[in-house]
Amino acid sequence: MAMNACDIEGRGFTEEQEALVVKSWSVMKSNAGELGLKFFFKIFEIAPSAQKLFSFLRDSNVPLEQNPKLKPHAMSVFLMTCESAVQLRKSGKVTVRESSLKKLGAAHFKYGVVNEHFEVAKFALLETIKEAVGEMWSAEMKNAWGEAYDHLVAAIKSQMKPADI
Repeated sequence: MAMNACDIEGRGFTEEQEALVVKSWSVMKSNAGELGLKFFFKIFEIAPSAQKLFSFLRDSNVPLEQNPKLKPHAMSVFLMTCESAVQLRKSGKVTVRESSLKKLGAAHFKYGVVNEHFEVAKFALLETIKEAVGEMWSAEMKNAWGEAYDHLVAAIKSQMKPADI
């Protein structure tokens, strides 16, 4: 799988934060499909208008939970987000699989994603992880995942411009 990178520019993601992210991801990984759906349902619960950002939801007449394209997309996004967090410190930069940061940035630009959307997604991600890991959750773990997510978002935002034609 091709990896694409964006340097984390000296902002720290500590060894302790990495350990918390890795530990919690090992608990969640096998359930990534369901957790990805929970993550997206939380986003849409907080910001129902976010559904309009997805063409496969905009043009759909079926309920969210029955949409055949939502679960694969949700799982892909959740996996990418979590795997990006897990490898952040080791590689010293944000890397994503199966896509490039340039493509991610162009897609987020094209569909009109704004700062508030990233904030809603961060809250939804942290809530999803909190529920998934149960008693393992702590303020430190929340901060670790928040820091990793912020690095990913900064990398995507750095590439938010029209795709090259």
